[in-house]
Amino acid sequence: MHVEEGLLLTQRKFAKELLQEFSCTDLSPVFSPLDLSHKLTAAEGDLLDDPSLYRRGIGKLNFLTNTRPDLAFAIQHLSQYMQSPRQPHYNAFIHVLRYIKGQSELGILLHKNADFTLQAYCDSDWASCLHTRRLVSGYVVFLGESLISWKSKKQGTVSLSSVEAEYRSMRWIVAELSWLSWLLSELTVTSFIPILVKCDNQAAIYIANNPIFHERTKEIELYCHFVREKLIAGLILLHYVSSK
Repeated sequence: MHVEEGLLLTQRKFAKELLQEFSCTDLSPVFSPLDLSHKLTAAEGDLLDDPSLYRRGIGKLNFLTNTRPDLAFAIQHLSQYMQSPRQPHYNAFIHVLRYIKGQSELGILLHKNADFTLQAYCDSDWASCLHTRRLVSGYVVFLGESLISWKSKKQGTVSLSSVEAEYRSMRWIVAELSWLSWLLSELTVTSFIPILVKCDNQAAIYIANNPIFHERTKEIELYCHFVREKLIAGLILLHYVSSK
């Protein structure tokens, strides 16, 4: 869809078909993808008679995140219960559909201005998973004013500190930026380096900038120092931004 600012990418038709498939067209909309007053657990509630219904719904929601970054965190959260979905999990899935009903016009706006600078934000929620105490990381990447890459994911290992959690999140986005920089170079775009990476943890930025690692950083795995290699190479520039 062409708008005054540029091109708006939406999956409005797919979203409406999804609401019809799960009989949500007559339900009242809500204004948040998840009900923050209720914490989901793996063993709470009755098992669904047909778990494939939940799995099919989550799969379709995952496809919808191609143009809906506002759903990314909710979908990664509900995806954790695919193996043995229960009634509270299905209720949370319906809650997401009610949110989509109230925000069906949302999408990705690709601005028409010729700004090819890259800017990235990363963050992590340390030990946020109640079952495994693994962290949830997320990032967004902008090309000019246009959002072009985003992700929310629970990490595969437990971090021993909030600094380590932030550093893992930073390493994740730097890997994405390395690929994006190669892609832009192939498209003959060369004016985007260094890429500004913003995070809200000053200790993690200090570790990346400091060549002398001390005792309390030994728990950070060596592969995380991939961030420092790209920093030295001039690909990225780390910058602190307040959590607010």
